[in-house]
Amino acid sequence: MAKDGEIHEHMPHTKHKEQNPMSNWVYDVFLWTFSILVDLFFREVHPRGSWKVPRRGPVIFVAAPHANQFVDPLILMRTLRTECHRRAAFLIAAKSMDRWLIGWFARKVGAVPVGRALDMVKPGPGTIYLPDPIEEPLLVRGVGTKFDDGKLVQIGGLLVLPSVNGTAANAEIAEITSAEEIKLKKPFKGKAAMMQMTGRVDVDDSGKFTDQSVKGTVAGFEGSIYKVAPKVDQTQVYDAVFDRLSAGGAVGIFPEGGSHDRTELLPLKAGVAIMALGALAANPDCGLKIVPCGMNYFHAHKFRSRAVVEFGNPIEVPKELVELYRNGERREAVSQLLDTVYQALVAVTVTSPDYDTLMLIQAVRRLYNPTGKKLPLPMVVELNRRLVKGYTHYKDDPRIVSLKKSVIDYNKQLRYLNLRDHQVEYAKFSIPKVIFLLFYRLAKISMLSIGVIPGLVLFAPVFVASKIISIKKSREALAASTVKLQGRDVMATWKLLVALAFAPILYNFYTILLTYWTYRNRVQGYVADWVPLWAVVIFGYIFFPAITFAALRFGEVGMDIVKSLRPLVLSLNPSSSNTIHKLRERRAELSAEVTDIINKLGPEMFPDFDAARIVADPFRADGAASPSSPTHGGFRRRDSTHSGISEAETPPQFRRLNIDASIGGGSSMYGHLPRNESFKNLGNIALFATPRNSRSRSSSSGGAVGSAGFSLKSFSTLDTKASFDEVSMKIRGAMRERGQMRRRKSEEARDEEGDNDSDGEERKDV
Repeated sequence: MAKDGEIHEHMPHTKHKEQNPMSNWVYDVFLWTFSILVDLFFREVHPRGSWKVPRRGPVIFVAAPHANQFVDPLILMRTLRTECHRRAAFLIAAKSMDRWLIGWFARKVGAVPVGRALDMVKPGPGTIYLPDPIEEPLLVRGVGTKFDDGKLVQIGGLLVLPSVNGTAANAEIAEITSAEEIKLKKPFKGKAAMMQMTGRVDVDDSGKFTDQSVKGTVAGFEGSIYKVAPKVDQTQVYDAVFDRLSAGGAVGIFPEGGSHDRTELLPLKAGVAIMALGALAANPDCGLKIVPCGMNYFHAHKFRSRAVVEFGNPIEVPKELVELYRNGERREAVSQLLDTVYQALVAVTVTSPDYDTLMLIQAVRRLYNPTGKKLPLPMVVELNRRLVKGYTHYKDDPRIVSLKKSVIDYNKQLRYLNLRDHQVEYAKFSIPKVIFLLFYRLAKISMLSIGVIPGLVLFAPVFVASKIISIKKSREALAASTVKLQGRDVMATWKLLVALAFAPILYNFYTILLTYWTYRNRVQGYVADWVPLWAVVIFGYIFFPAITFAALRFGEVGMDIVKSLRPLVLSLNPSSSNTIHKLRERRAELSAEVTDIINKLGPEMFPDFDAARIVADPFRADGAASPSSPTHGGFRRRDSTHSGISEAETPPQFRRLNIDASIGGGSSMYGHLPRNESFKNLGNIALFATPRNSRSRSSSSGGAVGSAGFSLKSFSTLDTKASFDEVSMKIRGAMRERGQMRRRKSEEARDEEGDNDSDGEERKDV
């Protein structure tokens, strides 16, 4: 996005009804069509926290990390429409609007094109260097350059250095003094940039020179090649965004500025802060909120992977920042708001400094769940997030260093045997059971192959084309990017686009071929003469997609079974069986070690650790799970305490029980909890737990629900029928008592009204 842009002097008051720049039916048809592709590509897309999204009023959705190019906004648009009943206009790179298919769809759904300077870079003539990087780090000189060429180099434009390890340093041009000399707004940062601009090697990781006595560059250094990017005027972008927000609409933005395949968040661009502050400066009463959206993928570029879309607490921009922005101190206001947005995004995403750390965290997470119970996807994401935070804080602790080495060794053994962590448990199976499972699964694969092979053969051209084209586009994107590592962020997009284009062509070809075959010889006489050709056409358009879908579903199950065969075979092999048994014992030791360390360090890192566990502790002395440790589903996370984010998360209102919001703590603006966000541990929800400070309007003490007058204890889990019966009984009792109170109050009100009427009649008679 751009830097400080101009804002409107006046902004219309927010309307209560959202006005859309695009036709509603076009938007919905577009989402329905692409939702089919999303459901085919992803095995599961799970929304979390959608009840936090305001159902009306202007909203800016900020989403990160941007790991799946055009798929990210598609998933988020569908989630917002189905879960939150909102339509959002997303910002899209202007160069993407030039792609014939993507641009056409983007215009139909009201996307706002944004010109990005880094998309318009051009090679600059000559070379550049820093003549005095210590005393004058903003001064850049060139050899054979043409900085005075206004068409090539502009104040406000960028100088871009060659990419190193997937990252290209850039700096904004503040002043052009001559054809071979310019000044920067901010100096280049980082070790790689300093080495490129000086030729020196005495540079530490922070970009500082270790030998301060040397002022200039290395003798004979000829400078670095470079590229230049023009200054981009974003006035039209802000106009479109402000118009959308002024109508009470929603705007979506990926503030990192572009898609990438890194494990950490990129620095946020200033655009989202300028939009929010500009809208509030023009209309302070518009009620604008910023909602962070975490795009959490499990192997984002792979077919049939999983994803969790998590919504954070809406951010209300402090009035102090709006006043600061109005008074001309825009840089400070934008900087503070960007920091708030960044911290809010960190709270809903799983980020790590590198890929190896992420793999380590996932291995520890699997070891920390030794009970074998499958955690829901949102709980997996939350557990990963907490483990990353804990590891970052304690990574230098000797216990963590030792544990890290042990887990890495365990992972190496798994890769050597080509096994997955959950398959190690096969080692405890007896030989007869292993043999039975092996033959049973082989028979199951044989049956599934009947439904897989026809569709696999017929749809093979699309599979091959999507694979080849996505790899090609990935390489092109990597070559043109300054932040990508492998270009995987574009692969899912191109797989979907290729399938969208090639599948109809393939189905038409097969249907025409079948119709012609029927016309020529009635498919070797298998089709009766009374069957009309138009019926064959209809049959083809139903049959070929059906067998493709069958191949997809059966193939998915079949691949899971195929992956489970190797550990069974190894268990029967005497030479490797002993290795697997030792690996299983090693896993059990690691699991106990991981759990012990987390139980010791967890309470130091998270104050609510014991009260809001995600995984029960199976290693307690009594052999039972902690009463306050739900196995899964009932986790209640403390919210971020950063500026601009609410201190405590407000539980949703349960409409089914028809209880006043003041009791449950819910907000009518957010609505009820969606059906796909069930909480197995009801004791952790304020409605069912004993409140610390009762907010009941009744004078009864300790009432958790209305004026029931009893203290409902929190349940660790609701896995037994007795627990459910107890909860149901207490809720029904509370509701009966509340209903009786309402009836008594209603009767008393009627009696008072009757007395007043009688007094009136008496006064009339007198």
